[in-house]
Amino acid sequence: MQDASLGPASRPWSWASRVIVWCRNWGWGGPSRCCPWCPAACMTALCRFEGPFFVLCPDHHVRVRNGPQPFRRPPRGPQADAATAVDSPAPSPGTSSEAEGAAAAAPEPLIPFHQWALRVPKDSVNDPLGGPVAPDVQLMAMGPAFAVADCQGSGPEEMTFRSGDRIEILGAQVPGLPWCLGRHTASGQVGFVRTSLINVQGQASDLENVIFLSEEERSFFSREGRFSEEEARQLLRRMSSTNVCTMYRLDTSEEAETQQQQEEQEMSPPCLNPEPQEILQTVKNVLEQCKSCRGCPEEPGSPGIHRASSGASLPDTEEPSFCLDTGDDGADPEALGSQLLFLDSPGFQAGFQGLYDLSPPTLSGVFGGFTDEEELVRRLAEARGVAKKAGLPMALARLCFLLGRLCVRQLKLSQARVYFEEALGVLGGRFGDLVLVAAVYTSLASVHLRQKNKEKCAQVVPKALALLLGTPGHVGRSEADSSLLTLALRRAISSRSPQAEARACFLLAKHHARLKQPEEAMPFLERLLLLLPEAAGTPGTSWPMDCYLLLASIYSQRCLPHLALSCIRVASLRAQGSPGSTLRSAALVLQNSPRLPLLPAQLAHYLRQALATLASGSGQALHGLVYASLAQLYSQHGWQGRAIAFMAQAVETDARLGGCTVVDRLVALAWLHVLHRQSPAALGILESLLEAAVATPDQEGLITNMMAIALKRTGRTRRAAESYYCALRVARRLSHPQNEAVVLANFGALCLQAGASGLAQHYLLEAVKLFSQLPSREGSPDFTRVLLRLGDLCTRRALARQAKCYYEWAFLVAVEMDHWESQLLAVQRLCHFYSAVVPNEARCVVYHEFQLSLARRVNDKVLEGQLLETISQLYLSLGTER
Repeated sequence: MQDASLGPASRPWSWASRVIVWCRNWGWGGPSRCCPWCPAACMTALCRFEGPFFVLCPDHHVRVRNGPQPFRRPPRGPQADAATAVDSPAPSPGTSSEAEGAAAAAPEPLIPFHQWALRVPKDSVNDPLGGPVAPDVQLMAMGPAFAVADCQGSGPEEMTFRSGDRIEILGAQVPGLPWCLGRHTASGQVGFVRTSLINVQGQASDLENVIFLSEEERSFFSREGRFSEEEARQLLRRMSSTNVCTMYRLDTSEEAETQQQQEEQEMSPPCLNPEPQEILQTVKNVLEQCKSCRGCPEEPGSPGIHRASSGASLPDTEEPSFCLDTGDDGADPEALGSQLLFLDSPGFQAGFQGLYDLSPPTLSGVFGGFTDEEELVRRLAEARGVAKKAGLPMALARLCFLLGRLCVRQLKLSQARVYFEEALGVLGGRFGDLVLVAAVYTSLASVHLRQKNKEKCAQVVPKALALLLGTPGHVGRSEADSSLLTLALRRAISSRSPQAEARACFLLAKHHARLKQPEEAMPFLERLLLLLPEAAGTPGTSWPMDCYLLLASIYSQRCLPHLALSCIRVASLRAQGSPGSTLRSAALVLQNSPRLPLLPAQLAHYLRQALATLASGSGQALHGLVYASLAQLYSQHGWQGRAIAFMAQAVETDARLGGCTVVDRLVALAWLHVLHRQSPAALGILESLLEAAVATPDQEGLITNMMAIALKRTGRTRRAAESYYCALRVARRLSHPQNEAVVLANFGALCLQAGASGLAQHYLLEAVKLFSQLPSREGSPDFTRVLLRLGDLCTRRALARQAKCYYEWAFLVAVEMDHWESQLLAVQRLCHFYSAVVPNEARCVVYHEFQLSLARRVNDKVLEGQLLETISQLYLSLGTER
């Protein structure tokens, strides 16, 4: 058996490693909950094929094992995989029989995430803290502490104190690390403190308080998931968009009944079903406002939604104040002196962030004009000499750090180590700029690790990890930060500290997210959410929701829609988010739902949440769009009563804000009344629109066509024909062939209702001629319906051959346009044709099976069951067994 510090052999991942990561991504280590021991058993079996794998031994050490091992079921509980033995005491020396019993106990394999995290190829130099440990205290500690022994610091960065002195922990003390940062209460000295020589009074029982050590860290997830107001508008316009306000509507009253019976069973509050008289009075009031105010002012902003330009003011992208360019004369002492005085600031300033990151994007901004790094190094070396002679220690330390980072970029590690060590020596225990101190320690530790200097690693790496994990906001964008944080995560796993592991996972996720590496951040976000208790977070906190949404967006990018939707659902249950987060949830639902013409029904939950959060603020700009989106959603799913209520509210909201979409909203409201079989109410709205003279010529054509449909349904055939004629003249005057074809088809339906089948066929054929001349994909659903209408007419007139041609033509048009609803209508007609009009059992089976595939595509279980029963009867009638 080997210690975990030795690790498995360094080699590329085999298939078993990839399956382990796959298991982690699909719930065995991710936020999804599943059987707590079956995945572990499967993973253990895979590890046996892989070779070495990690186990938790009875003596609380993590070690590497080889070959088949007896399986021990892990304990149950929400955090059992995080802290298997947190509450169990370390083994105490006992009799030989007790030791033999402990040795005989079966080791427990670590969970898949820990296997994945520890399986990174490494050697003993990469673990300078020693072998696995079992500390007495598993929780991170914060607050005041008292020294339990005297300590004489070995350097200016280490604190000197006596037993009984009071020391204030700066940040947090991380289990498994020998150092933490503290301030001596009496002397005010800041320095590294050995954790074994102090007794911290307070332990952090709340996981949230140790994951985030500052407000800047706490707001990280909300900044990553900001949803701008312009993005919200585009999303809502997409969901509320309908061609009711742009294209003439085809009268479909003779087709299948709407879900009227279903809606009559719906138990809706009275406020969601306003009376038609109330709506008509509201419409008249709105039109009076429209006549008095014709302008379309820009809609005001909404609270809780980030402006699109807000991303430009982020701290990470702030333009640095220090800038060294080629125009500066290196021989000018006054110009160089002012820059060195700025660099000699004792504390951290926002302008230094670009210097400390020194990534390629910030490099060109800070050192604008320098295309040759050798020339830049020469200029910085000159400035370093001046700072050294002038006695400017902080400027010298920052310049040495910059020179070291540039040497690392050029792979001059030994020279970089000299600069970093000089920077540490110049700092001399100064901790005024913690960001600089952490950056220097991190860079120097990374160089020692890459040079495999074990002795130096043991001195520097523990302090670098104490700064990274125990103090807030010091993780940069360099590869050094990533490697040290990975080492910190492995130490947290070995020490079995869930809090330290959560802190390391957060910092790694933040690091990769800042570098725009979502796939690398994904496993750490998954683990962070698994470590989060069910009731974590103070009431009203939103960061778990934002974290789930960030993970959902990563799943979406990786084409894992089911995982993305599950994360969105869990996020909505964690807390009531801001308008931006709820609308972002809706956008992710829309992005990861099946590609169907209907809006996914899950959107209703998030749109209602957005409506509630918007109502609590003073802004009303997005209310109209949210109401219209809800109306469109409910209408598509057959709930016309609720759709009417939401559209009426959208009309009122837009009119109150003076928006320019009121007429379109009123036309859509009238059409909802038509669909809801409230034609008199629709006529009242449409007539009020024409009387108010607020519609454009295009809108007048739409209104008169819709009026004709409503008049036809109320039995006023003559007035309906007159309205159709007016709509036809408008369509021809404006050269809209598709609208002209729709009006002609509606004329045909009107003639058919009046009993003039010959005239009806004439108008329908004229409509078909116009539709067939349109470009591809224009008017395909209406074209299909007109062809089906012609087929029905030919069936009634006993023209079976012509009827078959029209049905098959409609089916081909629907298939070419990939419009599933039209395909369903056409194939249903063909099924009826070959079963009742011209019986043909073989063709009937073919079309029924195609209809079954459509039912499965749209997930209509009721229709699928009916079709399976019908198909089975057809096969029985054919005498076949299947």
